[in-house]
Amino acid sequence: MKTAVLTEKPSVGKDIARALNCRTSGGGFFEGDKYVVTWALGHLVTLAEPEIYNPKYKKWEIDHLPIMPDKLQTVIIPQTAKQYRTVKDILSRADVSDVVVATDAGREGELVARWIIEKAGCKKPLRRLWISSVTEKAIKDGFNNLKDGKQYQNLCDSAKARAEADWLVGINATRCLTTKYNGQLSCGRVQTPTVAMVHKREREISGFIPRAFYGITAAAEGFNAFWTDAATGQQRCFDKEKINEILAKLKNEKTGVVAEVVKTIKKENPPKLYDLTELQRDASKRFGYSPKETLSIIQKLYEERKCLTYPRTDSRHISSDIVPTLPDRLRACSVKPYAKICAALLSKPLKTDKNFVDDSKVSDHHAIIPTEQRADLSDFTEKELKIYDLAVTRFLSVFYPPYMYERTGVKIKIGGETFAAHGRTVLDPGYREIGRGADPEEDDDDSDAAQSLPKLARGDKIKINGFKATEGKTSSPAPFTEATLLTAMENPSKFIETRDAEIDETLNKTGGLGTVATRADIIEKLYDSFLIEKRGKEIFTTSKGRQLLTLVPEDLKSPKLTGEWERKLTEISEGKADKNDFLNAIRGYTQSIIKEIKGSSKEYRHDNLSATKCPECGKLMLTVKGKKGEMLVCQDRECNSRVNVSFQIRSKCPHCNKFMSVNGDGDKKWVVCACGYKEKYSSFEKRKKEEGGALSKRDVQAYIDKINNEDVKNNPFAALKGVKFGK
Repeated sequence: MKTAVLTEKPSVGKDIARALNCRTSGGGFFEGDKYVVTWALGHLVTLAEPEIYNPKYKKWEIDHLPIMPDKLQTVIIPQTAKQYRTVKDILSRADVSDVVVATDAGREGELVARWIIEKAGCKKPLRRLWISSVTEKAIKDGFNNLKDGKQYQNLCDSAKARAEADWLVGINATRCLTTKYNGQLSCGRVQTPTVAMVHKREREISGFIPRAFYGITAAAEGFNAFWTDAATGQQRCFDKEKINEILAKLKNEKTGVVAEVVKTIKKENPPKLYDLTELQRDASKRFGYSPKETLSIIQKLYEERKCLTYPRTDSRHISSDIVPTLPDRLRACSVKPYAKICAALLSKPLKTDKNFVDDSKVSDHHAIIPTEQRADLSDFTEKELKIYDLAVTRFLSVFYPPYMYERTGVKIKIGGETFAAHGRTVLDPGYREIGRGADPEEDDDDSDAAQSLPKLARGDKIKINGFKATEGKTSSPAPFTEATLLTAMENPSKFIETRDAEIDETLNKTGGLGTVATRADIIEKLYDSFLIEKRGKEIFTTSKGRQLLTLVPEDLKSPKLTGEWERKLTEISEGKADKNDFLNAIRGYTQSIIKEIKGSSKEYRHDNLSATKCPECGKLMLTVKGKKGEMLVCQDRECNSRVNVSFQIRSKCPHCNKFMSVNGDGDKKWVVCACGYKEKYSSFEKRKKEEGGALSKRDVQAYIDKINNEDVKNNPFAALKGVKFGK
């Protein structure tokens, strides 16, 4: 008899098959003496669309709502039906005695496997493989420590409850809003609060009134000191006249007296290891990568390069059982430019502490760290190298001592006024010796590092070379970027109008809005739905997004709903709550929000109508901005025709060296730049070919791939079909 092994992706399936000595290749599986390894392609089975329950639901009608099937059904996804049949045949084989679930170790990975197994009607015993990397050693160790599948039934119930609840609320609320207002208005318990957070920040910015503030800088010998208000201890003063009076009083002062010298030893521990969200944040700030792009890169480093551990983790620590493997992981990193650092660390016993080893702070998976498999960096792309470098540098830094410095604070009396100066002296560079490791923007007291102070003692007299008035304005909160929006989604509690300590705690424990695995897709979906848009690196709501927030029920705009759900889902996964009780409550909630939307007297208005008529139905089209450019979309949701207006390319202007965009459609396409440069697309294409430009790979290949797989009528980049680009 043989054991069937079900993985989530072909690449992982091939790795497991290799480790289990399954050499015979079939169509969608590998087979050996003891195992048959097969795989899903992500989800092969999903929840059925409403029309499966009743053909009338194919047409969206408000009178049909709410749609409440007694039991939600699953269906086979047509695009991957062939692989599903392969998996089903293997699970049904008479010589297969049991099944090992080897999908991603987490709630959604459990759902992927269980839906497939249940749809296939498989009743055979289940065991669970739970690993964090796909190296041969990790796989073999995992198969030596398989768990009984029954231990994960509660996790499975939690995953099903989450999926069914999102279906009930999302399907019904989206259909109700869309049909009532005849606009493509999608909403959900995660995406709508995310839009609300962006809009809340916009309101804070627009309502912010800047205040002018003033100060005085005294130039001493070799350093600067700053006037400090004796009453408040602040170096800012909002009274300009007061500053002018002080300046006049100090005009002839040439000497100051040191009134106080305070020296403090400061310690800065190495930053914690990466979880996915922190890595996505750093990649966005340092390299401009989108969260989705970073996830794609690190997924490849995990699955194909096998040099980093499982990326979809929300843990920033490792568990104690990983500690014995640390020397092997350091040896795997012993390639340029890390070889000398690794050799130095391996030359003496490794020190571990609670800063990065803590069993209580590891959830389904530990932090992202290198595997025991040596990386061949010569084959890496530039983007892979950058992400790998972030992860490895962070990993190496935790073995270093803290960054230690002496912070010196000095108070100087000049003409009866108090001035303060600070400086720092590095005592031990610690982990900073191998690179910053943490975000420079978050460095405490970094202003101290800008100057060095001479040796000073109380009573010393200091020569003052002059005074300078300074001024500035208080700053409003900054608009969200993809990096800071990830932070807000991870910690959304401050965006809840009515604070609830229990909900705050739940959101903190469960990781906020969405999961580390889904946040990137949620942000992309908001772009694609035209609810948010990018202006440079900053994110703003669109008119459509702002109007949506006025139309949806209040609960759906608040992270509190997710907090309440996640609390219940966690209880289900721990066996403390019943899945059916939770879903019955969700059905009641769905009925209430549909009733509220139906009874609303609010209106939705398209205020981005263009003068262009839809080529399909003749109605005026809407001007919308996607993440990559601008397009026209038919206002009729049933038509949904789209025409490209412009999209950005990575070719730079020959005049100002800024990135350009392609405007227009068909024969009227132009390459343009903000500086005023303009060139016919045909001429540009010819020039790029002559220059050997890599346009096809870097600029529009994704769009061409899309065209080959989608209906040309509905594709905003259809004008590029058939165009040949230079290599």
